[in-house]
Parts: sequence; structure tokens; C-alpha cells
Amino acid sequence: MTAGVMSTPPVAAASRLLMSGNEAVARAVWEAGVRVAAAYPGTPATEMLECVATYPDIYTEWSVNEKVSLEVAFGATMAGSRGFCAMKHVGMNVASDALMTMTLTGVAGGLVIAIADDVGLSSSQNEQDSRYWGRFAHLPLLEPADSQEAHDFTLAAFELSERFEVPVILRLTTRICHVKGLVRIGARSERAVAGFTKDVSRWVMVPSAAGRRLPLMFERERRLRAAAEISELNVVESGPDRRVGFITSGPAYMHVRESFPDAPVCKLGFSFPLPFDRLRKFAEQCELLVVVEEVEPLIETELKAQGFTVTGKDLLPLSGELSPQVLKPAIASLLGEALPELARTAPMAVFPRPPTMCVACPHLGVYYTLSQLRNVTISGDIGCYTLGFGQPWNALDACISMGASMGMALGLDKGRSDAEKDKKIVAVIGDSTFLHMGMQGLLDIVYNRGNVTVLLLDNRAVGMTGGQDNPGSGRDIHGKEAPRVDFANLVRALGVRPERVHVLDAYELPVLLRTLREETKIPEPSVIITNQPCVLIKDYHALKPYRVLDERCTGCGNCVDVGCPAIHVTRRERVRKASGREVDLAFVRIESAACTGCGLCLKPCAPDAIVHVDMLAMPIKVIRKSAELARNTQDV
Repeated sequence: MTAGVMSTPPVAAASRLLMSGNEAVARAVWEAGVRVAAAYPGTPATEMLECVATYPDIYTEWSVNEKVSLEVAFGATMAGSRGFCAMKHVGMNVASDALMTMTLTGVAGGLVIAIADDVGLSSSQNEQDSRYWGRFAHLPLLEPADSQEAHDFTLAAFELSERFEVPVILRLTTRICHVKGLVRIGARSERAVAGFTKDVSRWVMVPSAAGRRLPLMFERERRLRAAAEISELNVVESGPDRRVGFITSGPAYMHVRESFPDAPVCKLGFSFPLPFDRLRKFAEQCELLVVVEEVEPLIETELKAQGFTVTGKDLLPLSGELSPQVLKPAIASLLGEALPELARTAPMAVFPRPPTMCVACPHLGVYYTLSQLRNVTISGDIGCYTLGFGQPWNALDACISMGASMGMALGLDKGRSDAEKDKKIVAVIGDSTFLHMGMQGLLDIVYNRGNVTVLLLDNRAVGMTGGQDNPGSGRDIHGKEAPRVDFANLVRALGVRPERVHVLDAYELPVLLRTLREETKIPEPSVIITNQPCVLIKDYHALKPYRVLDERCTGCGNCVDVGCPAIHVTRRERVRKASGREVDLAFVRIESAACTGCGLCLKPCAPDAIVHVDMLAMPIKVIRKSAELARNTQDV
């Protein structure tokens, strides 16, 4: 599902649908009577809000960052409505400033915060464990194990939130977010909105007010622990093989149950605060106790502090999913048994498929140009353009977190050694990332007179997570027209001098190279804005494709350095020049069916071996015949 879909009538209650965890959460948000939902896109959480946006009766928005999304959802609860926000694990780092005070104020309407952890590092820069936020902020935490539980636990989270007047964290992982299962759904429950009740002692968190609410927070946690002791979300499953009992939560439960169907298992769906009394009773029926949790030893540490004798991360890895391939050998080792067959068999080699940019991506030319610069350090950011660190460009030197390219670039400038006094510093950032966290960094560069050239890549989309809209695209989450940020005016308003702001076509390589060379020589902040859209959104319009004339191709390989996936090397040779120097040649072809005619490969092609495809040679007639056949079939 992509952003821009319009609302459709919801499927009737009591139906069973095949849903991902993200879709199941979204359905439950609608059923729970939520009135306001907000998020910032981030894999694996993105689809939650995209799906919520298809339901009627809910205000939805892509916020500029996760902190704002949480504040919007919280504001709705202050008004007495139910609010929801979703983010990936690193998003909560951004939102935590607001979270750590919301735990003191509590909420009026129900507030559920869905945090999706990327266990296994499918698409993230770290693998942090969001269960810490429950401990840190003294908030209840629910962990579904499949799509049905993702739906049911979301509903339970809203009830828990309103019962205890507390935000509730719904902790998901990639395995839950993206794997589908059958889900029995219900109807929407409309809820009366009480309205905002003025109470400065609660809603205005000055130190004196916060101090009075701290005891209330600790008392709330005591009552939550009592609720966890009797909660139906925590389940004990008996088993005949009592040699090892397992305490687990979330999708790790599925791996445990698959691996050891006869073992006793305590499945914690309401995993914080921990129900210690219930766990003590469970421990009595097991000879050994193993905690299986992804990824940090949170439960294990708390149980050991309570005097439990448990095994956990001394046996199991501290990162990655705890699949049967991991669990079975570990438990066999614990019991002194022979390793199972799967542990003795080497994994099948898989052909490497490194990520790359799309055909005609406007970032291709940017990184090709950056690769031509010398004596430069390039500070990067989070987005599709992070791929610029790889082949064939090798044109990115650092990438930490969203918006960090700005601050890192300023630090590289101010902290440079005398030997690097003439080195150029370039920061690369995308449009959505700039609005998310980059503006403050650019303001800091300007305010502190940094010698940094900023490349602001405006492709009018949150490209890495699927092309969602943002304030720079001119559309809202429903695809409707919205105010669009003028980046040139924005960076000028942040203090960059007008003559140092350039708006360029990302496909005009000579102009881009010349501008970069000129601006990196000037010892003050510069911003170069590229303004071509992502090739996967409707703003992009493909042109006539290209092909390679074999008889003209000299094998120079310059076009390969652009990095376009539509260009394929068909033959390589090593030849000796008249000077005696050996050179490698790469003869190519262009996959014309994939080519969109952007023309990036034309600029570096010295022999002019790349020409437009003769459109008569393309399989247009086949397409037309297929369309004609479809029309005729409809007529029948």
C-alpha cells in the first residue's frame, strides 16, 4: 500500500482477513474509535498509518518527525479523544523528550504508541530494544506475537490506557509488522469526546507540578504490576517435557513453540511491569528456566535481580532473531545433547544482492558528480542517498542518524587538523530528512559560520519508505493538495546568503559539477538544491529510452560509473595501450525496457555510443494487442 490512497468502506465486522501486523493494528485503531492518528514514515512501521488513513472517521497526518506525531496524538487525548501514533524504534529517540513528560501528566483519552523494532537490521542503522522505554518512562508495554494479537492487543492497549490514564507502548518487530496471518476483525466503537479540562497542575509541567506527580507515577506502576499478575495477555502453557521451561514475549514465542512444542512456556503479552508472582509459580514446574527475548536481556536481568535462577543471553545471541536454527542448538548444548541436524548443516550460499538506487534515480548523477571531486569529506544522512557510500560511487564518508549530516559536517569543519585546512566539507541530505531534523543543523552551520556546502536532494517524496508525501511534496497523506515548502526560500530564511543558494536539475551533470566545484571553494555556507522527483512517484515522467551502439562502444566504462541498474556489462577486456599502460575495458548494453530516458549516461559517454531506441523496435504492438484483447473480453 502506498500513500495517497483514499478512504474506502471498511470490511464488515466478524470477517476473517489475511492481514500483516501493521494492517491488523490499523484495523484495531479504527475499531477502537480513535479520532486522531499521526506518524512519520519508517520501516517497518510505515504501513500502520498508511492503512489507518484508508479508514473513515479518523484524522490522519504524516507529521514532520516522530516527536511532532506523538505530540499531535497526545494533544488529541488531552481533548478527550483517543489518539494513536506509530514509529520505528529510532523514531522514539526523537519523540522521547515529549514521552518522558507525558508519563507524568498521563492522558485523558486513550493513547497508544506503536513502536516497531527492526530485529535483524533489515533496514536500520541500529537494533535497539524499545522495551527499555517501558522501564525508562514507567509505562505499560504490550508485545503481540502474531497478526491476530497485533489487532487484539491494540484494542486492549486503549482500554488499559484509559483505565490507568497512561500512554501504552505496543512493541512490534519486523516479524510482526510484515508477516501476514488470518485476523478476525470487529466493528468500530464510537466514543463520546469529553473535551479539554483546564488543569494547570497537570498539563503545565513546571518543576513544582512535575514533583507532585512523580509519586502518582510510581503508584500507577504498582497498580499496573498488579494488573499484569492477573492479565489474560500473560499466558502459561503447560508441557510434558519439564526439563526446560521458557519465559518469552512477542514473536520469540512463535520460535520457542515451533522449536519445543512439548515444553512449558510462559508467554508475556503484557511484558512490563513483569508479573513476578506469576513467574515464580511457573518456575516451580520447570527443572531449568530459559528466557528467550529479542534482543536485550531485560526480562532476564529483572528476574535475576528478584532471585530467579535463569539462563538467557549467556546461551543465546544478543542480536538478531531467535529462530529455531538458533534456539535448537543452544538448548541441545544446555542439555548436553547432540546438536540437531540443522546445526551441523552449512547454510546454503545465496547470491549477493547489494541494494542499489533505481533506474534513473536523480541521486545517481549527484553521486557520480561527487565521485569526481577530490580532497573532499562527504557527510551523509538517512535515505535512499545513503547508498552513495557503495559502488561505483564511493562518495559518502559518514552516516549516523536523521539530520546528523549537518552537525557532523560542521564538526568536521571546526575540528579539522592543520593538514586538512584546505579540505572541502560537503553534507548530503534529502528533502524529508531536512524537514525532519536537518533544518536545525543548517541553522547551526549558518549561525556558527561553518565552511560547509550542503546538497539538499529534493525528490518530493520520502523515497526510502515507499514514496510517502511530506511538506515538500505539495500533497497530504490522502493525496490531496497541500502547501508545499519552497526550499530555496526556506534555506535563505535560515540565513544562507541568496548568492550561495542554487536550484539545479539533478540530471544536468556539467552544471552540477561546475557549481559544486565553485561553491566548495567559497569559505561560507552554501546550499545546492536538486529538484527532480523520485522515479517511483507520479510526478516523474519517463522519456524515450536509450540503447548502446555496439560498433561505437569503446569499453571506456564511464557510463557504468553513473551506477544506473539499467546498464549491464556484457564483456570485459584488459588491453595494453601504446604507452605500455594496461587498462580494463567494460563493454555494455542498456536494458531499454527498464530505461526511462533520463540521459545521465549520455554525459560521460565519450564516443557517443548511446542513442535513442527506435520505438518501432520496442514491443508496443504486443502491448496494444493485449489492451485490445482485454477490451474485447470485457465487451463479451
